[in-house]
Amino acid sequence: MQDTAWTHTTVLLEEAVDALLQEEPGCYVDATFGRGGHSKLILSRLHPKAQLIAFDKDPEAVIEAQKIQDPRFSIRHQGFTHISDLAPQSALGVLMDLGISSPQIDNPARGFSFRASGPLDMRMDPSKGESVRDWLARADEQEIKEVIKDYGEERFALSIAKAIVARRQERGVPQTTTELAQLVAGAVKTRESGQDPATRTFQAFRIFINRELEELQQALEATLEVLQPGGKLVVISFHSLEDRIVKQFIAKHSKEQFDRRAPFARPQEMALKSLSRIKPSEEEVERNPRSRSAIMRVAQRLSAGSEVRA
Repeated sequence: MQDTAWTHTTVLLEEAVDALLQEEPGCYVDATFGRGGHSKLILSRLHPKAQLIAFDKDPEAVIEAQKIQDPRFSIRHQGFTHISDLAPQSALGVLMDLGISSPQIDNPARGFSFRASGPLDMRMDPSKGESVRDWLARADEQEIKEVIKDYGEERFALSIAKAIVARRQERGVPQTTTELAQLVAGAVKTRESGQDPATRTFQAFRIFINRELEELQQALEATLEVLQPGGKLVVISFHSLEDRIVKQFIAKHSKEQFDRRAPFARPQEMALKSLSRIKPSEEEVERNPRSRSAIMRVAQRLSAGSEVRA
């Protein structure tokens, strides 16, 4: 159920829209609608004959999007991997804001927050897939450790995994976010200044349960087919795992591709040109502390051929 008491401040709003839009009419994609900050600003500047297609797997985001009464706008209740469903070379720009929205964090019922008690869920789309609680009820110690280590970059991953399994054997799996947060805090020997000891574990479980990194890689590859030559790719990431994927993707396709099996063959042309890397201003970070880790990368589609797709 939607609750409008929680608000969201869009990060790098002006910068992202400035980088995305071009003068001529065409189709643009907001691949992660969230609460619509980017989409609404895009629509306010969009050519009368242009089009904006938005995607989001969160039902609450879709409800928010349906309030927009603009014939140029449409919303799809799908994750951004479904960018691949769009026609080849149909988009002048694709925007991905990879951050979890403030209403998702602040609403305890969604199960993302370790500060307020809620069900241990963390699914972006609560109608599909497995919740964190259900996964923890069946996962073994090794799998839990690997998820915490790989997706949370948590050095106490083994201690946390052992604590979760021990708790499950004694009293059952934690049922709420605060129960899990307290369990993690007891297993983390030292804390980073200003960071809750559960931060990395909650990040890891959220990324894993929603397949965020796998879906990001798939969505980025899809943009090579969907973007027109000259079209822009704008991606805002909020932690190093996401940004590394985006950075490596742009770097890979910003150089000629050689086929080692045919060393004398003509190399495939570059697919992308890296344009910029932008971080929030000091003023924005002061206004919105959640923006402090954001990095925006911008690239432009060069060659039209789909043969460069990895």
